[in-house]
Amino acid sequence: MRNTLVRRTVLTASAVSLALLATACGSDKKDDTKADAKPSGASSSAPAAAAAKAKTDAELSALLLTKDELTDHLVVAVPKDEVAIGEAAKSDKAECLPVVRTQGTATVGTAAGVARMKAVAKPKAGANPEDTAAAGFKALAGTRTSVTLASYEGKGAEEAFAAVKSAATACAGGFTLTMEGEDTKIDKVVSSAATGGDEAIALTLEAAVEGNKVTTETVIVRKGNVLATHTASALGVAEKPTAIVAAQVKKLG
Repeated sequence: MRNTLVRRTVLTASAVSLALLATACGSDKKDDTKADAKPSGASSSAPAAAAAKAKTDAELSALLLTKDELTDHLVVAVPKDEVAIGEAAKSDKAECLPVVRTQGTATVGTAAGVARMKAVAKPKAGANPEDTAAAGFKALAGTRTSVTLASYEGKGAEEAFAAVKSAATACAGGFTLTMEGEDTKIDKVVSSAATGGDEAIALTLEAAVEGNKVTTETVIVRKGNVLATHTASALGVAEKPTAIVAAQVKKLG
């Protein structure tokens, strides 16, 4: 999975490395964009999405977690070029596209409003500058989590969530992900129950790169007509974004 998932990791690292190694403080500015969707599963009795008006980019940006709420993380905007790469990602199996879109801060289905951010744990302050710098380099190789909030008109959020669920089932045996012209073989997609919002699902994507296991951990939560996608990636095995998911879902209300 390294080519694609690590490529996204490298993009993230380039956006936060200077801040990590220089000041260890972040920005809660956000860049927005839009875009695809259709599955079923775990939560068949989930309540229908509220027939409320879809939220705008600005309204969703106000609902994103900030550096003041994630004090142990560096919080930065997702660069527009990184969003574009995720939007252009493809799969050799059309039915897997909703899962692909959760991996690159793209939206599933046609969203009316979008807001994005990403977070990486801050290095703990060391006794001297050398220790702090070493911690910073270690953090860059660790897990970083992107959060995408997308709001939909009508039942768009329900449909987008269902699309991810069915794609996860259909693509459990794996697929090929193409990003920036490079192919990555995803060996399997493991879906499991998750809590929060009106319905939620967790996905683990696995691959083997040069004999090493590489994973991403994604949790998708629907709250009314907002779909919150949290995707954690690393150079190897990513940690589950449990704390960030809990805090983000709580802020959604």
